[in-house]
Amino acid sequence: MTLLTIFFSIILLILLVSWAKVNPFVAFLLVSITAGLLLGIPLEKVTKSVQHGLGDTLGAISIIICLGAMIGKLVATSGAAQKIAEVLVNAFGVKYIQWALVLAGFIIGIPLFYETGFVLMVPLIFSVVYKYKLHAVYIGLPMLAALSVTHGFLPPHPSPSALVLTFHADMGKTLKYGLILAIPAIILAGPVFARTLKNIPSNPLKTFMADEIPANQLPSAFTSFFTALLPVVLIMSTTLYLNTDHSETTLHKLIAFIGETPIVMLISLIMATFTLGLKQGKDMKFLGSIYTHAVKDVSMILLIVAGSGAFKAVLTDSGANKDIANILQSFHLQPLVLGWLIAAIIRISLGSATVAGLTAAGIISTLVLHDPTINPNLMVLAIGAGSLAFSHLNDGGFWLFKEYFNLSIKDTLRSWTVMETMVSFIGLVGVLILNQVV
Repeated sequence: MTLLTIFFSIILLILLVSWAKVNPFVAFLLVSITAGLLLGIPLEKVTKSVQHGLGDTLGAISIIICLGAMIGKLVATSGAAQKIAEVLVNAFGVKYIQWALVLAGFIIGIPLFYETGFVLMVPLIFSVVYKYKLHAVYIGLPMLAALSVTHGFLPPHPSPSALVLTFHADMGKTLKYGLILAIPAIILAGPVFARTLKNIPSNPLKTFMADEIPANQLPSAFTSFFTALLPVVLIMSTTLYLNTDHSETTLHKLIAFIGETPIVMLISLIMATFTLGLKQGKDMKFLGSIYTHAVKDVSMILLIVAGSGAFKAVLTDSGANKDIANILQSFHLQPLVLGWLIAAIIRISLGSATVAGLTAAGIISTLVLHDPTINPNLMVLAIGAGSLAFSHLNDGGFWLFKEYFNLSIKDTLRSWTVMETMVSFIGLVGVLILNQVV
């Protein structure tokens, strides 16, 4: 009954958005309430569950998206994005710019949460697309594939890091094996797959499109790169420090505080306000209007992502994720395949890769810890790969990609969803191969 209810809810969500043309945020609210009632949540608690999901999701992501949009808007309007695009194209050539962005996405994706990397790199993608009149999905999807792979496979991201602890795995070996899997997954699901997507029409959000600025009025290459990549530098440096210094000193606590993503984004916005705003002759009133417009442009994205959080909360509060897990545990499969399958089905049902990974780990941890034949490092990667499978309308990442790139539901499914699913299956095949070798 639980599986049928979840299936019905997902179909209802798809029909409301694609056929009835209901606003996605409203559709999420309707489906979340319906699912909650059908799954047995008491009438008086359904609304609280929805509100809890909305609040938790917005609390985790609103600062990142809003500050990231402000930085992105300023990077675009100041000419910094134009300068970065020119430097990249001069270094790699227009023919290989896609590979340059993939490399940038992989490096940046290692220390950054997916949503942070997304909102930071989208302006760079769009600046290249607008300036050189390239296909947005063809250029952008490979970079986002790199971000997604690092999110699902590699520590220090939340799910892989937590799985390493749960299974008593080795962080270094997991990272090494993850890097081995990441390379083919990114190449095949990124640049290779993107060749089939050149005909997808896309008119990306204009918030990151600025008028062409004369070369002599652009900020310097150093200022442009420094400002755009400052969040990455701050997070990488603080993470490196915290991983090498485990003391309880005041300095350690201060570095940990500075390394928190919202603080990093705030520091970066303050720095951008100076380097790309005040230093370029702009006043605070003008900069304030830029920031206001940036937040307006991403407001609906915030609501849609929050709506997906409400749906996830209803399914979690009803115990649907545990019901799914209990059903799957009765299957007699190779342990690594079972871990991948549990994570994949929870991901399809709930939308969140992190929740899928952590839930699957809780279900299968006893098996891993009591069976010495199971490689715990590979189980981390198997579950990580499964947690990326078939991202669709109940996943916030799906809506980030759709809304930023301004795509139809159909084109988002055939590009984003297929890319995520390819990464998932390539990861599973790689894990099974490694299991025969290590």
